[in-house]
Amino acid sequence: MINVAVLGYGTVGSGVVEVIEKNKEEINKKSGEKLNIKYILDLRDFPGDPYENKVVHDVEIIMNDPEVQVICETMGGIHPAYEFSKRALLMGKSVCTSNKELVANHGPELIRLAKEHKCNYLFEASVGGGIPIIRPINYSLTAEKIDGITGILNGTTNYILSKMAAEGAGFEEVLKEAQEKGYAERNPEADVEGHDACRKIAILSSLMTGKNVKYEDIYTEGITKITAADFVYARALERSIKLLAMSRECEDGSFYAMVAPFMIPVSHPLYSVSGVFNAVFVHGNMLGDSMYYGRGAGKLPTASAVVSDVVDCARHIGKTIMCFWDDEDVKQANVEHIKHRFFVRTKAALEKEAVDIFGLIRVVVADVKDEYAFITEEMSEREFKEKAQKLGCVINRIRLES
Repeated sequence: MINVAVLGYGTVGSGVVEVIEKNKEEINKKSGEKLNIKYILDLRDFPGDPYENKVVHDVEIIMNDPEVQVICETMGGIHPAYEFSKRALLMGKSVCTSNKELVANHGPELIRLAKEHKCNYLFEASVGGGIPIIRPINYSLTAEKIDGITGILNGTTNYILSKMAAEGAGFEEVLKEAQEKGYAERNPEADVEGHDACRKIAILSSLMTGKNVKYEDIYTEGITKITAADFVYARALERSIKLLAMSRECEDGSFYAMVAPFMIPVSHPLYSVSGVFNAVFVHGNMLGDSMYYGRGAGKLPTASAVVSDVVDCARHIGKTIMCFWDDEDVKQANVEHIKHRFFVRTKAALEKEAVDIFGLIRVVVADVKDEYAFITEEMSEREFKEKAQKLGCVINRIRLES
């Protein structure tokens, strides 16, 4: 029997208990051992809950019980999740988590501690909710040199952009509706400003490179400047607007990661990913392209990913599953040197200046009054910034992904 403790009985934590109990027969068969929820840590009581007798308020009960072999950390945030996870690993207890913030901040250290104490620190649910992506990168694609990852990694922003595209509505209107439906937090900053997607691509980039990619070094831009007019132009171009998180190895061997809105064509695999769904597009030097798609958030999809890690831990008691993510920080290329084509909106009166400054451009015709819109040739971020400053008025600009 493998005894499991769940830290945090909120949305994901209660989902973990539900998945283990409902799919008990399948899970026990696949893990080769019977899994038993022994403790649930929470500050609150849950009178009437079917598992109220398992609820404890003191983490020491869990830490000091040698029978607990696997801990599910579903508390969220850095503290005290970090302290609890570290203590558990030092005691040889494996930890499975959905906590992207903790993984992005302390992943290398916790992975190293797990290795030193012959247990595991697994975090499949930290990126993409129920989409299996960590495991494929770590195991299934081990024969590959992965040189590019592009993903829609945040369900809230994808829902907002999908609604704006379908209904022609403005950002604020759709955000309010998303909050009413529970798809967006009361304070949506982490989602709409791109911070959530940034932490997730930092984790994936670290696994891609085998070294530590600090999320603080990733250029991040949210969707708050995207308007209904941008989608009018996107439709004219047979494109859609998505918040993409990407990491790429450049031709010179350097590496960069970024999060920003992009216009993508109908032919792009991520074009049809809509609503709260997420998808991750991975390029390997031998395999080529592969894509992983599914529900990127939600109680049961995320809990399912946590439990898949619990099963892995149960199969590897006393052994560490290899994870290549070292402490050494990756030096990222300066985003100013990265090249893109840009979609640009300016005032109609500035048409001549735009042509003079940007040179060879493709004019975009759409039903938007008093504006002149165009697509630039490929140029660096720095070059575009300099030209935009000369133009003096850029209503909006969005990068293009081919």
